[in-house]
Amino acid sequence: MQYISTRGAAPELDFEQAMLTGLARDGGLYVPASVPQMDHAEIAALAGKSYEEIAFQVMRPFVGDAFDATQFRRLIERAYAGFGHPARAPLRQLGPNHFLLELFHGPTLAFKDFAMQLIGQLFQAALSRSGQRVTIVGATSGDTGSAAIEAFKGLANVDVFILFPHGRVSEVQRRQMTTPDEPNVHAIAVDGDFDTCQALLKDMFNDFAFRERVGLAGVNSINWARVLAQVVYYFSAAVSLGAPHRAVSFTVPTGNFGDIFAGYIARQMGLPIERLVIATNQNDILHRCLETGEYRTESVQPSISPSMDIQVSSNFERALFDAYGRDGRAVALLMEELKQDGRFTVSQGALETLRATFASGRVDEDATRAAIARYQRETGEILCPHSAVGAAVAETFQGATPMVTLATAHPAKFPDAVEAATGIRPSLPPRMSDLFERAERVTRMANDRQALQALILERTGA
Repeated sequence: MQYISTRGAAPELDFEQAMLTGLARDGGLYVPASVPQMDHAEIAALAGKSYEEIAFQVMRPFVGDAFDATQFRRLIERAYAGFGHPARAPLRQLGPNHFLLELFHGPTLAFKDFAMQLIGQLFQAALSRSGQRVTIVGATSGDTGSAAIEAFKGLANVDVFILFPHGRVSEVQRRQMTTPDEPNVHAIAVDGDFDTCQALLKDMFNDFAFRERVGLAGVNSINWARVLAQVVYYFSAAVSLGAPHRAVSFTVPTGNFGDIFAGYIARQMGLPIERLVIATNQNDILHRCLETGEYRTESVQPSISPSMDIQVSSNFERALFDAYGRDGRAVALLMEELKQDGRFTVSQGALETLRATFASGRVDEDATRAAIARYQRETGEILCPHSAVGAAVAETFQGATPMVTLATAHPAKFPDAVEAATGIRPSLPPRMSDLFERAERVTRMANDRQALQALILERTGA
């Protein structure tokens, strides 16, 4: 299995190389040269299997010979051993033909654990084999950072630096990043928003001398392995609801587009997904783009669903690549236009392809609070604000086909917003009950790439 860049000017890599590289050298994102297919019988055979076995069957064709079958099974088992539910990603019914996919039973209570725990295992296996040392730098709007730290803390051949927007994540999210005391963990609070952090990250990857000097690796959703691990729960959920004998739809609260792109890959593999619905909060660039054909950045408006407070959705580039017939030059021109002008216009043909693939909806702050209150009152289910955005948008698209809303985080990660909507303050699981008593370690920095790179060089001794 080979991987190619969405901008068409970087060398093809195998799975392990693409995973360790993260961002392609031409600034693009790696995608499979072709998407493996699963036929009706292969999908049907997943029914009744454990989450780990489904993960092995779904991901194995993408991995190639990077890990042998026995080792890959063992790494998957280790990745999910610490999850707090035996089903890993259980379904709960919210209403007629409307289901909630709970993706918050991992160690940091967010869907990012499904990918990050596996990537931690894959990185450790690959680096142990090669003797290589890497510096992982990630940008987060809240959940990726804590998931990455949890996955990589304490590893001897990895330093991990996580950039998060100062004052724009929840207190639980912040403390999950700033309280680990392992010396290879570095939490960096950046003055700005998530897009500021993401731009710093991409600029560092494009500084090739620095990239080589520190062994820079990325675990944001720009990393293909992140997307791949998230493909699995689309299969586990759909099969539980009758696939491949009937279609299933999914609504995905998303800001950076990685989680819903995983659903797109699942459909490309042959999973009968009828609708893939993008759910956005007031930072609705993805919804506006599908509605108008113009991708135009605006200032980020802080919200009670901060992990979606994004204007530059990196993974949308992967969808554009396919919508433009895998024309890397066309995508590169769009990305350059975005960098220069803060906008681009999607061609009519590509827009029609995107609209045939994705639907979208937008929910403002009042509607998000109302959804949290209503679902708690009517079903007893307490939703985090992001999951509430998804559930509210899903209602617009419900029909005869089962609709699955992805619940991306535990409500206790956003206790203030949940309490304001319901009067109930959700509690953290017992294993995290002392989170607010732990000492924090954090460095605050301005939006200054040179200063950030100097800090990384100092702390890694590179």
